[in-house]
Amino acid sequence: MSANDFSLQSLIRIETAADPALVFGDTPVSRAEFSTKVEQTAAWLAAQGIGKGDVVAVWLVNRIEWLALLFAAARLGAVVAAVNTRYRGAEVAHLLKVSGARLMVVEAAFRSIDFAAILADIAKAEVPALQKLAVVGADAIPAHWPCVRFDAFDKSYPPAPPAQGDVDLPVLLYTTSGTTKGPKLVAHSQRTLATHAASVAHALRLDHQRHSLLAMLPFCGTFGMTSLLGFIAAGATIHVLDAFEAAPALNILGEHGITHSFGSDEMFRRILALTDAPRPFPNLEVCGFAAFQPGWRELAAEAETRGMLLFGLYGSSEVQALFSISRAGDAFADRIEGGGWPMSPNAKVRIRDIETGELAAQGVSGEIEISAPSRFLGYFNNPEATREAITADGFFRTGDIGRLRGDGSFVYETRAGDAMRLGGFLVGPGEIEDELKSCTGVADAQVVAVDLKGQARCVAFVIPAGEPPQQEALTARLRERLAGYKVPARIYVVDAFPVTDSANGVKIQRARLRAMAMERIAAE
Repeated sequence: MSANDFSLQSLIRIETAADPALVFGDTPVSRAEFSTKVEQTAAWLAAQGIGKGDVVAVWLVNRIEWLALLFAAARLGAVVAAVNTRYRGAEVAHLLKVSGARLMVVEAAFRSIDFAAILADIAKAEVPALQKLAVVGADAIPAHWPCVRFDAFDKSYPPAPPAQGDVDLPVLLYTTSGTTKGPKLVAHSQRTLATHAASVAHALRLDHQRHSLLAMLPFCGTFGMTSLLGFIAAGATIHVLDAFEAAPALNILGEHGITHSFGSDEMFRRILALTDAPRPFPNLEVCGFAAFQPGWRELAAEAETRGMLLFGLYGSSEVQALFSISRAGDAFADRIEGGGWPMSPNAKVRIRDIETGELAAQGVSGEIEISAPSRFLGYFNNPEATREAITADGFFRTGDIGRLRGDGSFVYETRAGDAMRLGGFLVGPGEIEDELKSCTGVADAQVVAVDLKGQARCVAFVIPAGEPPQQEALTARLRERLAGYKVPARIYVVDAFPVTDSANGVKIQRARLRAMAMERIAAE
């Protein structure tokens, strides 16, 4: 097998060129047309002085230019740094600085996002490598840097030099979870992206004539990009939302007979809320979802009754999204859990006991470690962090807690930082949260662990359903249902949980909940 078989270009199946590869709004783009746009974009990038090893930051919503830039960068041996459209000044500056991007391709405007105002908050000295901006949709925007228009599709440029891309060098940088030092950049090569895309297409048994995707997740994140590349590899048609909105998603799912979609629990919740039809999507086969919000089990049960089958997934920027998925033959309770079976037959998952450091047996919770063809190259320009994340035998330390089922599948339980060591046992907060939500008067619940008089104890926050419930009644109910060490030491009623936006949806700020718990306990 040649190196070209692992290139991004290898995913474009020209033999099905007459079929639309991508549909943006009402505009279809065939594979042949897309391949032409990639060549035009490669010529445009070369004219901007971009070549092998240069980094181009892409700060765009889901549009054909985004994909053309990625495939064109691969053709030239350049690197794309994906910028989340939710980012603001400090986050954009950090990414530009760490990546060393020479060029940023940016939207002129999109809805309420003022890209120029955000860039105005970034001093040139903060990002010394950045030389110019290229604007999509306008000639220029007010900025500290020179601006050119992204006109690759409108103007002829000299052909790009022969393909320079090395399939094992970085081609795409994702941002991972932030720390006090800012988020790290996760580097993937053409080989890791293309190989995993082929694995996804094969594992899902995608047929280019029968299957189609609603791409409603942002391309800047691994969740959106991986599902997109998997369907490109299958030669299937992809309907793209520039940014998620429930109403257009509902229309596309119904009008175009979409068979697959991937998103957060909240996205599917919003879509279902817009229709009263008992089975609104008869063609829909797989809805892969990530659970970011409380109440996801209840959502999955409701969706099931209406013909929207939700499948639990697992993934991360480091091993790519859709790393694993549950199967149609699984019992409902198992199918909706995060985890499942790896897409690649060459992937290996093991669990390490976080107390002993030894590999854990089947059914025992511990840190998930992964070796797979989809694994990242490392953290860009951060060899120390890379060394800390990879074991001596090449497994990625995920920082997630899970357990092996014993049949080749695994279960994702929680982030390691969210797992609680209570009474000498590792406990996932979801178990206690589910019991709280089953109590009268509780609409939602979140549980965190704190140090209380030298002991690890859990504290619960609940959103009331009507009249606020009494702690004594809730505690009594939980004592009937759970081991004593799992019963919260405190239960506080709140109007809402603190949240933060991510590329794929809204997430609960568990660190803030822990701080709130300690503040309230100290005030007693």
